[in-house]
Amino acid sequence: GGKMAARLSGGGGENRLVSLPLSRIRVIMKSSPEVSSINQDALFLTAKATELFVQYLATYSYKHGRGKEKSALTYSDLSHTAEECETFQFLADILPKKILASKYLKMLEKEKRDGEVGEDEDEEDDDDEDES
Repeated sequence: GGKMAARLSGGGGENRLVSLPLSRIRVIMKSSPEVSSINQDALFLTAKATELFVQYLATYSYKHGRGKEKSALTYSDLSHTAEECETFQFLADILPKKILASKYLKMLEKEKRDGEVGEDEDEEDDDDEDES
């Protein structure tokens, strides 16, 4: 990967208006099938909005997190925010709470036992996954 120019102050020698790499954001936007061409302004605004959103998420998580005592922002602060705060709930899949593998396996076992009645449905789900 390239060098990270993610100084949140945005200042510095090059005095950039946005810290995130526009080329990388263009690639992500282009990966959507509905997007054929990307206007330079749209690209810039998407990058700036993303940057401000990440700052907001980080600040919110820091203020409401347990990392404050250590003056550090931790992953669990972020996942807690995704879980508890309605605004950020759409991130819950991306920022899942970290759990021990043993705990996870127990959960899977329980799901298997609970779901044994509707076994046919599970088989259909597996087929869907193979296609994608």
